[in-house]
Amino acid sequence: MKGTYHTHSGILAHDEVLGKPEGLRVETSGGMVLTAFRPRFADFALKMPRGAQVIYPKDLGPILMYADVYPGARVLEAGTGSGALTIALLRAIGDQGAVTSYDLRDEHQAHAIQNIEAFFGKVPETLTLRTGDVRDVPGSETFDRCVFDLPEPWGPLASIHRVLEPGGIVCAYLPTTVQVQQLVVALPAHGFLHVETFEVMHRGWHVTERSVRPDHRMVGHTGFLTIARAVGSPA
Repeated sequence: MKGTYHTHSGILAHDEVLGKPEGLRVETSGGMVLTAFRPRFADFALKMPRGAQVIYPKDLGPILMYADVYPGARVLEAGTGSGALTIALLRAIGDQGAVTSYDLRDEHQAHAIQNIEAFFGKVPETLTLRTGDVRDVPGSETFDRCVFDLPEPWGPLASIHRVLEPGGIVCAYLPTTVQVQQLVVALPAHGFLHVETFEVMHRGWHVTERSVRPDHRMVGHTGFLTIARAVGSPA
């Protein structure tokens, strides 16, 4: 591996880090001392190549928690995008679960495959990628959870309800209040109740021996999460 990492204080050959234990202290050509750690998924998600806008780490965690994605769950994803949420779902379901992910655009899935392979080393056997409309999901398939990263998630609600187990959870990620309102109004008419919508703010803090204060910048609004539960037949 002949690549190099460039900083304002010199360069560092990738070979000085690759294959070495975490916590390794290395020095650039300009004398800067660095400590090398394997990136967390949160770091990877923010830096990975993007075809479509990724869901931020501050939202990925709440999606997994409030959609109750558990080891062994069968998850239907509508909107593969760049694959950040797909990776998070694959980690959450473990070896016994399954993720089926739809996207309308081939180029988005191509980006997603590259990112998934870069993170896992290969495309996990627990993932099925499909190019097309999630409304075409076969009625013979069943899922425990469904996550939407679509601009109009109210469109496929009837198809999603048909394949979700009773009590199954649907979670939609949307950037605007107009989209949220249209979805929330549509959910009960398609057999979904217990609807809740919220957003997550992330503010870091600067902590030193002499002062403790909020960071001057924060990650404010990125998107709204809407969660709902599937009940009997749609009204």
